[in-house]
Amino acid sequence: MKIVADDKIPFLKGVLEPFAEVEYIPGHKIRNEHIKGADALIIRTRTICNKELLQHSKIKIIITATIGYDHIDTSWCEQNGIIWRNAPGCNSGSVMQYIGSALVYLSRQHTFHLKDKTIGIVGFGHVGTKVAKLAELLGMKIILNDPPRAREEASNRYFCFDDVMQNSDIITFHVPLNRSGVDKTVHLINRENVNRLKPGVCMINSSRGEVMDTVALKEAFMKNKISSAILDVWENEPDIDVDLLRLTDIATPHIAGYSADGKANGTAMAVQALSHFFQLGLDDWFPSFIPPPENKLISIDCQNKTVEQIVEEAIYATYDITTDEKALRQSVSTFEKQRGEYPLRREYHAYKVQLKFSNQKIIDRIQNLGFDISV
Repeated sequence: MKIVADDKIPFLKGVLEPFAEVEYIPGHKIRNEHIKGADALIIRTRTICNKELLQHSKIKIIITATIGYDHIDTSWCEQNGIIWRNAPGCNSGSVMQYIGSALVYLSRQHTFHLKDKTIGIVGFGHVGTKVAKLAELLGMKIILNDPPRAREEASNRYFCFDDVMQNSDIITFHVPLNRSGVDKTVHLINRENVNRLKPGVCMINSSRGEVMDTVALKEAFMKNKISSAILDVWENEPDIDVDLLRLTDIATPHIAGYSADGKANGTAMAVQALSHFFQLGLDDWFPSFIPPPENKLISIDCQNKTVEQIVEEAIYATYDITTDEKALRQSVSTFEKQRGEYPLRREYHAYKVQLKFSNQKIIDRIQNLGFDISV
């Protein structure tokens, strides 16, 4: 058996070699000639799996170690007997951590209290659910929008998109990229609807760049419809619009889901899916070691601080979003290199928070985020 794999998938090398010949290739360079003799393909988002890539190959299964799968022509695969699998929810904790840092940054930069703000969460799946929990722990008012779930659940907890646009101080997007249909998400923010935004809104996008029309976003900035934006994803990546980048508060190179934990989850789900398909006996495989954070202990003196301030301090101690922001601004041309060589980032559960002069309310709030506690 032969497997072709993206060479940037972490923790993978050496795992499948006892069962197959494995060839590692940069994801964006995988071509038809590379896979003609392969039985399986393990990828990330940079490998476009369509007829051009797959025709005349003997690929039986494609596995993407990512939540998103819009880079796979699923219809063509299904019509040609190719199984495909993704890794739903694998990096949801990582994206939540990114949004947490983004929210704390905004509150500090623009001197407001998050508990006084309303956040609109567009997409209430694996990521949106965790972001909603985070926002609740930060004391924010939450407006949810998810048309498919609203139809399925027949619940009044969901609001229409217009309500989100008109009533949110901050809007964050966690939707799949749907190019057509009733739940189309391509250019969900466009030139027609930006005028319905609440003046001064902040936009956060860590889903897919095509969810927002670049031209519409720039015009909204010029008209002061948007006061700030935090963008991790862009149209035409990695050739991103530099003018839009200059308008943003925070710009990062599609790394919101790039925590070591999220990567480990994605790789594990890919290996397990491959194992299940070929009966390799690795159905419960998970990386044996994920490097710990450099400073595992976070010490917080709770005196004269609100619960929200303490939570914000813990969140920002695990990940300072401005580090990735500075790197991209300094070198836009190395967008892909920054992704491929992304430094270690661990999620909340990898840290122990030492609380001085705390109380049970503070302890509960920190624990509910996933932190280990030392009092």
